[in-house]
Parts: sequence; C-alpha cells; structure tokens
Amino acid sequence: MVRLVTSDNVEFVVDKEVVERSALIKDFTSEDVGESIPLANVSSAVLSKVIEYCEHHRGEPLPSADPDQNQDEIRRRTTDISEWDQKFMIVDQEMLFELILAANYLDIKSLLDLGCKVVANMIKAKTPDEIHRLFNIVNEFTPEEEAQINKENEWAEDR
Repeated sequence: MVRLVTSDNVEFVVDKEVVERSALIKDFTSEDVGESIPLANVSSAVLSKVIEYCEHHRGEPLPSADPDQNQDEIRRRTTDISEWDQKFMIVDQEMLFELILAANYLDIKSLLDLGCKVVANMIKAKTPDEIHRLFNIVNEFTPEEEAQINKENEWAEDR
C-alpha cells in the first residue's frame, strides 16, 4: 500500500499496483521511502477521481512510445474513447482541467491523453468566438487588432 497526501492535506492509502500507473509515484515507490508521498499540486477531490480512473484501468498495459507500433493502434488510441472513459469524463470544466493538470503532474499518460481528447472534441468544428464563449475566454484585442491578425492569417482560413 502507498500513502499519498494531497495539497489540502488529505491522506489516501492506495494499492501500489493502482497508483503505479503514475510514473511519478512509481519512481517514488521504487525508492521504497516508506513514508507518505506528498502531492502538492493535486487536491483531494481531483486525486479521488485520478484513483478511480487508475482503479478502473488496473492491469491494462501502459501506453508505449514504441515507434514501430501499428498505425491502426496509434489512430485508435488517439481518437477512440471507451464508454466508461466517456462517462468518467462527464465533469465540469474546472474538474476536467484539474484532471489534465494532475495527469500531467503525476505522469499518467493515458489519463492525460483522455483529457486532451475530451477538450479536442469540445472545440472540434467550433469558431474562435464559440471557443471563447465555451471556455469563458475574454478577447483582449481591439477590433482593429483583431482585423489585422485576421488579415495576416488569411492564408490559414478554409476556402
């Protein structure tokens, strides 16, 4: 068992096999420190979701960076989202981005990929204005600056 302590000072005791989906935690556990592992960048709410994800995917092979990997397998991994993963990722935007940050910090490639796929699907086929509204992004350009940027980047527009 591994003891993890979150940024809000909540301790989780988790099966080593589950948390070793995280390369960061796996590195800690390989040193056999025997103490709690502090996770300063992860809150208890986010860590409980991360643990739920890792529990579900326990025993699955970790994604490999093998350059000889079958192209169909790579395409499937980059586009398909399983039914369980789709349901798991039905969270508010704040939790979605916190999960992505936690997956990056904890080095859980499959969860990071999943979060990025969800965000990519959210913005697919949307205009910049729709994306701004979706993510509450304030446009900091004046209309003149925006017109200039659009003019400079006309070549990139679909025609």
